[in-house]
Amino acid sequence: MSGATVLVRPGSYHDSVTLMRVSRAVSALPGVEVAMVAMATALNVSIIEELGFAVPEAGPGDLLVAVRADDPRAAVEEAERQLSAAHRPQAAPKEQRPLTTRSAATAAEDAGLVLVSTPGEHAFAEAYDAIEAGRHVMIFSDGVPVAQERRLKELAEARGVLVMGPDCGTAVIAGTGLGFANVLSPGPVGVVAASGTGAQQVTCLLDRAGAGVSHVLGVGGRDLSAEVGGLSTVRALRMLDDDPGTELIVLVSKPPAPEVARAVRELPLRTPVVPALLREGGTDLTEAAEQALRLLGRPVPEWPAWPAWRGARPAAKRVTGLYSGGTLAAEAALITGSRNIVDFGDDAYTRGRAHPMIDPALRVEALATAGESDVVLMDVVLGHAADPDPAASLAHAVARSPATVVVALIGTEGDPQDLHRQAAAFREAGAAVFTSNAQAARHARSLL
Repeated sequence: MSGATVLVRPGSYHDSVTLMRVSRAVSALPGVEVAMVAMATALNVSIIEELGFAVPEAGPGDLLVAVRADDPRAAVEEAERQLSAAHRPQAAPKEQRPLTTRSAATAAEDAGLVLVSTPGEHAFAEAYDAIEAGRHVMIFSDGVPVAQERRLKELAEARGVLVMGPDCGTAVIAGTGLGFANVLSPGPVGVVAASGTGAQQVTCLLDRAGAGVSHVLGVGGRDLSAEVGGLSTVRALRMLDDDPGTELIVLVSKPPAPEVARAVRELPLRTPVVPALLREGGTDLTEAAEQALRLLGRPVPEWPAWPAWRGARPAAKRVTGLYSGGTLAAEAALITGSRNIVDFGDDAYTRGRAHPMIDPALRVEALATAGESDVVLMDVVLGHAADPDPAASLAHAVARSPATVVVALIGTEGDPQDLHRQAAAFREAGAAVFTSNAQAARHARSLL
């Protein structure tokens, strides 16, 4: 008979990716029913309690090890062994590494860009040092106050450099991906995106159609707001306009502030710009990619889709969205009209845990609790930095779910997860699979 235990390790911090890996490893041990190793944030505590554990008092700086197993003590010991191994000191480097962003930028004279990925409250100082050193900067961190974002971008404008972010999850510079990035063929289309997954959707479709990408410049989800004023968007558009390898630009964003949109439209650019600004009655991401292809004089292909092996439940009454990408979730909400679309990549869900493109746990749990009358619509995003095999956990959850499942599979032929293998696994689990999120959303709506 199994037993359950919850261990609290006060003040023991580990990063969310390490904790996710340890949780998976312990969960895979023989005799372990469930294991979760996580920081004691409010969200993680609520999840552990929903799994049936009694959680002792703990704060967000404390570590929780929750195990239900035939031998919970042995499982906890294995979790602690793996955590200790993850933090085992490395051999001392032969040369002293730079201790600050400014000293690193000074030492690496050839480096043109600094990537900042720290907790949001520390990102401002590192990005400020990078800009002062004359470097472009990509701020992967979220949780940066909007006033700090505005100040960084004003400083960048004065220094003649680009700030990508904060909360910039995706960029591709001359074929090199940063953050979550797909394997893309080189080509004539440049992308400026206030959305990571929105940029990934557009570029994956363009890649499928044989129209490659020059650069993808993320600007952060708030850049086109009235508070920030589109500072990075304007600089990024001008940079791509000056790039001889860019023949067309796609601008991806949720609806901008009207005055910012007007300023962007009035920019004197030589390069044509295709807007993909998600709004009621506007162009969706797939339609924007198709418009770009037509402007380039290229044919629009059939976007691959794999119908479900099992039919929809006859009692389907609502569409529920379980998304990892905010813009993909917004697009799905616009097309389906559903108010039950959840973006698990939102800051509220990622504090103290890995992004859902890496860690499937929250969506696995949501699939298990979906009802027979639900049509569950979800994205699965491939590429570097994402889950190396999302079907390994999510497809099993799809097969066990009582709901009808529709998957938007965002990826390219070159991605390491193997797009066709992923599609086959989800289809075999009973899901309908589409490479266009807009088409997936329309299919989900049609099942009601």
